[in-house]
Amino acid sequence: METNHSKNLKPIEPTKAELEILQVLWEQGPTTVRLVNDKLNEFREVNYTSTLKLMQIMAEKGILTRDESQMKHIYHVAQKEQTTKDFLLDRFIDTMYNGSAGRLMMQLMGNKKTSKSDLEAIKTLLNQLEEK
Repeated sequence: METNHSKNLKPIEPTKAELEILQVLWEQGPTTVRLVNDKLNEFREVNYTSTLKLMQIMAEKGILTRDESQMKHIYHVAQKEQTTKDFLLDRFIDTMYNGSAGRLMMQLMGNKKTSKSDLEAIKTLLNQLEEK
């Protein structure tokens, strides 16, 4: 759930643990602490009270919003997934590649095997960018 107010906020850089919770909420949509905790426990053991406390902190920071109108509180991501990912990617590129997206792309292409379909999609994107 994104409010008009949250659109104007600068994204807050989430911690690794907060990102794990965000990933669950991006996949599941607004939900309870119990469901988030159950999903986290599919990968590693996480105590329910730890998840609850972290989600409460995330709500205080403005990363999440909480609907308290029902007995079970429902948590929502405060900003769109793409807004957070764009912010984090920009920070990463600025920090690791001195702001050069090209350097990042060159390293990605050199480190990972790229499928033919991915290469075609990249070529299409590059052609579109050249036309602008």
